Amino acid sequence: MKKALSIAMAAAMTMGLAACGSTASSTAAADSTPASSAAESEAAPAADGKVYNIGICQLVQHEALDAATQGFKDALTEKLGADNVKFDEQNASGDSANCTTIVSGFVSTGVDLILANATAPLQAAAQATADIPVLGTSVTDYATALDISDWTGTVGNNISGTSDLAPLDQQAAMIQELFPDAKTVGLLYCSAEPNSVYQCDVIEGYLNEMGIETARYAFTDTNDVTSVTQTAAAASDVIYIPTDNTAASNTEAIANVVIPEQVPVVAGEEGICKGCGVATLSISYYDLGYKTGEMAAEILADGADVSTMPVEFAPNVTKKYNAANCEALGITPPDGYEAIAD
Repeated sequence: MKKALSIAMAAAMTMGLAACGSTASSTAAADSTPASSAAESEAAPAADGKVYNIGICQLVQHEALDAATQGFKDALTEKLGADNVKFDEQNASGDSANCTTIVSGFVSTGVDLILANATAPLQAAAQATADIPVLGTSVTDYATALDISDWTGTVGNNISGTSDLAPLDQQAAMIQELFPDAKTVGLLYCSAEPNSVYQCDVIEGYLNEMGIETARYAFTDTNDVTSVTQTAAAASDVIYIPTDNTAASNTEAIANVVIPEQVPVVAGEEGICKGCGVATLSISYYDLGYKTGEMAAEILADGADVSTMPVEFAPNVTKKYNAANCEALGITPPDGYEAIAD
């Protein structure tokens, strides 16, 4: 397992929030006009005066994905000029079928580029077009998402993007650092999200190498999050939640179980940690989206070939802790941890 992760990361592999369907089925279109800023107003207009039409398909509304979308929009408007970019931003409400409908609409209207925010939108875009450039973000592992067996760091067609994977070996080390007496770690995730399964596969190997037992607790959708969390809390010293969309959308339900049960949660990203966790080794999803927007500007304005662009990663990871939950569970984070802002 350790060898698999190192090979994938050395090849600039790709990873992120996967797609698990919720019970919602309606497609809600978000405001397609980005907020203006001083930087945007000062940006030079596109040399040819072209207005670029960008389709954005976001799987579901929650803090991490929202931040990635905003970072993407900010980067593009700053690089190309606010008057030269038009966004058609739509939310799939957690339904993969909605992703297909949304992306098919983008293809029909002939957008210049598609942003696929999370795995299900990326998979839908891959099925819908081989011609329009597609950039993914908040995707953990592009090889898993797109069923690529010989991953080299680039998809090799009309798709590239950014990965939201924080180093899983370091996350495992964080669990051991914070809870040296823990003997059992419960892995809590959505079984319908392939990248959550991937992350659990990898971190399980690291934890087992440390002599820590693991057990898996998988919910299928939002309806069984509470019951599965109750089972995990009853049998675990610590719970680990990867970058999982269903968990991110149900942190309150998870917190309502783990806090009274006095079971700490270590999360794969800040949004989940803020809702129900005590600590995380997290990336900035805004920065991840911003990097994706810079890639989009290179494709649209500079003529970069998306097929040769390697998948990129967030520039930094940070150890963070949830002060309120740590206090409630009597946990004092060691030096080097940064409190999550309210």
